[in-house]
Amino acid sequence: MKLGMVGLPNVGKSTLFNALTNAGAVSANYPFCTIEPNVGIVSVPDKRLDKLAEMYNPAKFTPASLEFVDIAGLVKGAYKGEGLGNKFLADIRETDAIVHVVRCFENDDIIHVDGEINPKRDIETITLELVFSDLEMVERRIDRCTKLLKGDKKYQAELELLTALKLHLENGETARSFSEFGTDEFTEMLKTTPLLSAKPVIYAANLSEADFKNNIKTSKHLQIVEEIAKSQNAEVLPVCAELESEISDMDKDDKAMFLSELGLENSGLDRIIKEGYELLELISFLTAGSDECRAWTITRGTKAPGAAGKIHTDFEKGFIRAEVVAFDDLMTAGTMASAREKGLLRLEGKEYVVKDGDIVHFRFNV
Repeated sequence: MKLGMVGLPNVGKSTLFNALTNAGAVSANYPFCTIEPNVGIVSVPDKRLDKLAEMYNPAKFTPASLEFVDIAGLVKGAYKGEGLGNKFLADIRETDAIVHVVRCFENDDIIHVDGEINPKRDIETITLELVFSDLEMVERRIDRCTKLLKGDKKYQAELELLTALKLHLENGETARSFSEFGTDEFTEMLKTTPLLSAKPVIYAANLSEADFKNNIKTSKHLQIVEEIAKSQNAEVLPVCAELESEISDMDKDDKAMFLSELGLENSGLDRIIKEGYELLELISFLTAGSDECRAWTITRGTKAPGAAGKIHTDFEKGFIRAEVVAFDDLMTAGTMASAREKGLLRLEGKEYVVKDGDIVHFRFNV
């Protein structure tokens, strides 16, 4: 999973990226301090995998991973190339979802690119840049379809879809809110026309530490972000980039105590990972043995051969059967041998849909 972090300059985006990934991206109080997209890869916490490691004491331990891409601050006119905009919009196009960092904290020492804190205006600025960029792409696709239609009528349906989408985008609306979004036709079109405003969004509302101590629900800026997200079927995560920076180097117990004092159960990273998985409908299945315990990320609804292909293409091509036991069943049984004796270890075929937390051993023949 790859999440692109976007936002206006000086909203705390790179500070949050640094805290989440410890990747050391440059953070400074001026626009465009991020010239190349910084990439940070973090491990996805999974207590089930930790438990399997205790059971097997494997030579190798491999959790699932999440990739963050810190994309330079966008400004108004980015879709036309303002402020290095075209390059950064291209970087966003390569991500699975967008973490839109919105400034909700007051601090006179940190300059706002537009002079004052206004989450509604900031969100609209970024959203419109994505929409205008999509509009250009859709217009190019319409031109292509129009030419192809002269020789092949099969492009008629696609042309009608794109024309309706163009009108929708021209009204400043996102592709996510388009009436045909989610249909088979629209999903197929996205494969060749990756629209920025069609990507799932998590709004990371960047608050101050004082906001958390004083009850974030009283923040008028957060309330505005929540209203906008609700209207867009997007998610909101209240975070404090400075606080996340403070706790990023703490040990587990100190971090838990610090978060507890602020009324939080999990760090910003853990919450973003959870929301990201839910947003993209991702789950993890596990493989376990003395050689390696590993978590594999798949889309919810993936059948056994597709899951096998995540490990190796040969596993999918030569798929025969999958030996499956649910994590909870294995913990109840105590050992894999006991799970087999109790009938908890099952043999599943090609139509089996892999569940979150399944421990799987694939049988294949190439």
